[in-house]
Amino acid sequence: MMLTLNGKPTRVAAHPMTRLLDVLREDCRLTGTKEGCGEGECGACTVLMDGQPINACLVPLAHARGARITTIEGLNGRHPLQRAFAEQGGAQCGICTPGMILAAVALGPRPSLNQMRVGLAGNLCRCTGYTAIYRSIRKASGSLTGLSATKARRARRPTSKT
Repeated sequence: MMLTLNGKPTRVAAHPMTRLLDVLREDCRLTGTKEGCGEGECGACTVLMDGQPINACLVPLAHARGARITTIEGLNGRHPLQRAFAEQGGAQCGICTPGMILAAVALGPRPSLNQMRVGLAGNLCRCTGYTAIYRSIRKASGSLTGLSATKARRARRPTSKT
């Protein structure tokens, strides 16, 4: 099956119903994509398919036929988000980081706080509390001003109307 993987035409010889996650990690040896829950709940396996974030644990290889797939390795360690995550503390244990960065790439330039919250809603992080992640995205987009830790903390709190 042919697809474009990190900008290179790639032929993959795997069963069409094999999870894309397994194909990437085992057949293509791209281990930057992590498996968290295996059920599409955590976002650790997020990759971009034709520019859109998807959970690679839920997508069979057959659905990726002819698609452009971008993994964290496809950013070559030079994307501004990768640098910002390291500098701003957005990366902690590393399990969610690749998926979080790819989901953030899909947000485009200068996302608002609300766009970040919505765009990253499918990506769980148990280490940073999201403030550092939002700060990292802002830093990478060159618009760090305007996002205080307090605002980011409030953004993560569920609202209850009793």
